[in-house]
Amino acid sequence: MDRLQKLESNGIYILREAYKSFGSLCMLWSIGKDSTVLLHLARKAFFGHVPFPLVHIDTSFKIPEMISYRDKMVKEWHLDMIVGQNKEAIREKETYPDGKLNRIQCCMKLKSEALRHTISGDWPRLRFDHKQSKYIEEKDAKPFSGVIVGVRADEEGTRSKERVFSPRNTEGNWNIVGQPPELWNYYNTDFAPGTHVRIHPILEWTELDIWEYIEREKIPVVSLYFDNGCGKRYRSLGCAPCTSPIISSAKNVSEIVKELSSGSLKGIAERTGREQDKEDGGTLETLRKDGYM
Repeated sequence: MDRLQKLESNGIYILREAYKSFGSLCMLWSIGKDSTVLLHLARKAFFGHVPFPLVHIDTSFKIPEMISYRDKMVKEWHLDMIVGQNKEAIREKETYPDGKLNRIQCCMKLKSEALRHTISGDWPRLRFDHKQSKYIEEKDAKPFSGVIVGVRADEEGTRSKERVFSPRNTEGNWNIVGQPPELWNYYNTDFAPGTHVRIHPILEWTELDIWEYIEREKIPVVSLYFDNGCGKRYRSLGCAPCTSPIISSAKNVSEIVKELSSGSLKGIAERTGREQDKEDGGTLETLRKDGYM
């Protein structure tokens, strides 16, 4: 069994453990490469059917190609898709692009706060209706006690402190020093009633693993990851006002694998194009403690 086969096998095992252990489960789908690999693993784990809803937090500032790709795959793969949003902040223009907040405050409003209320079900959320082929407001929205997330430890320092099964309090806050240990691949899924748990099945994957797996499995990803002729491509996707492409001529998955394998991006952080990381002194710890995905 090679490295990718081991990673795939472990990821599927974690997904099945999560499904068995938590009665109310959802999976975050940011539309990026990592959570799309996670979605592919879920389809494999449950024989082509994803038995829990996907959740996307739409800040209204996502790059349009991301939303087009999301809705295309929702229809093709017949996914159960829920979309949450901080409508009040957007309506009142309490955002960074509108000039009222800095980038970190904007992330807290449009991502962390929106995620917390979408998961709890106490804010209106949209669900894709495949019969009508459109999003409609969900009736009688129920809270989710477990949330599967496609974060990787090597992507950014704070994420390396995560556990595979990571408890949060009722407000979604993360106590880094109080996490239960995970020794010898023993995963703790026994938490006190009312605990909200984040589950990270691809925590040990690297950026190169992700792209090699996408290449091997022929997983469709959004075209923003590729150079379309301008000599630039996105390495990490986020909101348009805070995300920049990197200089790269990689036009397909194979060329990205070669680029990463060659070491040409060595010493350049994967999230170097994400401006909010720089505003917080180089880490996402402030945001993640507050519930950021």
